[in-house]
Amino acid sequence: MVTAGDFRNGVTFEMDGAVWQIIEFQHVKPGKGAAFVRTKLRNVIQGSVVEKTFNPTDKFPTAYIERKDMEYSYNDGDLFYFMDPESYDMVPVSRDQLGDNFRFVKENMVCNILSYKGSVFGVDPPNFVTLQVTKTDPGFKGNTATNTLKPATLETGAEIRVPLFIDEGEMIQVDTRTGEYMSRA
Repeated sequence: MVTAGDFRNGVTFEMDGAVWQIIEFQHVKPGKGAAFVRTKLRNVIQGSVVEKTFNPTDKFPTAYIERKDMEYSYNDGDLFYFMDPESYDMVPVSRDQLGDNFRFVKENMVCNILSYKGSVFGVDPPNFVTLQVTKTDPGFKGNTATNTLKPATLETGAEIRVPLFIDEGEMIQVDTRTGEYMSRA
């Protein structure tokens, strides 16, 4: 059990039949009246965000989110299969459970599979991946304005913006959380 007075960022708990994670919290002690806890919560399974206030003595059951590293094997239509490296079991994950940042994942990459009570609800790819640029316009000599970007297609099919000096065939590092070019690899 966790009380609202013990809330911290990242704590997960069950409330009203759903699993919530605390994004932000603030203990408020007004000059008049009782203290309360103001929070911003994210529904872990659906992804929606709400703001809610609690009495510091409110109690909720703790929800344990299981995180497990699994290797992305292949996709078959709308199902993406991940292999457990210990038991070699294949776990299917539907396309709607994958985030937008999954476009940077290629086969045999290790991802973090999120599940609650045995049911998978999300996939976290690695924060940084190294991918090859398969298509981009050439950078011309003398075209050296600072912070100028051009579109590029990566080997996974994802499109990002890269600096002018990046050419086709180069390996680059991408931040999957923001979808931005980081550096050459």
